Amino acid sequence: MAPLGAAKVGLFAAAGASGMVYAGYFGGGFTGSRVTTVDKFEFSDDSRTTLGTGLSAANRYLGGMANAGVAGYFGGGQLPGLVDTVDKFAFTDDSRTILGTGLSSARYALAGMANAGVAGYFGGGQDAGGETDTIDKLLFSNDSISAIGGVLSAGRRLLAAMANSGTAGYFGGGQESGGVRVDTVDKLLFSNDTISTLAATLSSARYYVAGMANSGTAGYFGGGYVAAEVDTVDKLLFSNDTISTLAATLSATAQIPAAMANSGTAGYVAIGYSGGAVATVDKVAFSDDGISTLGTGLSSARYASAGMGNSETLA
Repeated sequence: MAPLGAAKVGLFAAAGASGMVYAGYFGGGFTGSRVTTVDKFEFSDDSRTTLGTGLSAANRYLGGMANAGVAGYFGGGQLPGLVDTVDKFAFTDDSRTILGTGLSSARYALAGMANAGVAGYFGGGQDAGGETDTIDKLLFSNDSISAIGGVLSAGRRLLAAMANSGTAGYFGGGQESGGVRVDTVDKLLFSNDTISTLAATLSSARYYVAGMANSGTAGYFGGGYVAAEVDTVDKLLFSNDTISTLAATLSATAQIPAAMANSGTAGYVAIGYSGGAVATVDKVAFSDDGISTLGTGLSSARYASAGMGNSETLA
């Protein structure tokens, strides 16, 4: 594993010398019924294939994150019963196993992000007790999972997460108890797993939002629901934790979207729900924050999926 520098996390690129295909994945979701589908988008040409082996159960409102160069993980969700299951996909051959240790509680509407080479985190969601502030840490060395001492600033579900690998992860937006939408962004330092709340906030209080990152540079929170679906994309600069709104917008309003990124190159947002389930996937170029729409979207129109990816720059 290459040493991690300040410029690492998010997710993706082209095939490396090892023959590994660097790609992003969108797993699960709802088409009218829950699905096990996992779609794979190769970063070299944005082509899509659908894995022969999907999730271990038809699932929606799950979380996703990845250990670049090794494996990706989809955790939690709603079957319709709440689950603590974590599925692991090996990037060498896209094979799936189920971890022996699940999340600290069965929950859905959680968010995931990762510190590549070290650990991934699943935060927030709703369990049997309601909205939770719990953050579970998955050690990549042995796939063990435990809840960290630090918690979110409040229990919330339907939030988004992304990470500046080697430095910190961020949980933004969501819905707190009583249906309250929030614009809050919490920051988790990877050095000691402590949590603080940024002074900067999202451009609007919203939930059903998605997150992705260009590690070492900036993270993005896209779409969501305010009083209606929105097409807004907010950008968080890692150098000073300030937040601004991109001039470019998503190709459609996006409720319950999913996102992942090819760190150093581009991020991808599966729109999810825009007046109905859609298959559309937008691409955000990190060079200029321009947004375009892929010619090939998801294999089926769906929402409440999760995204994660295998970024060559982070492997």
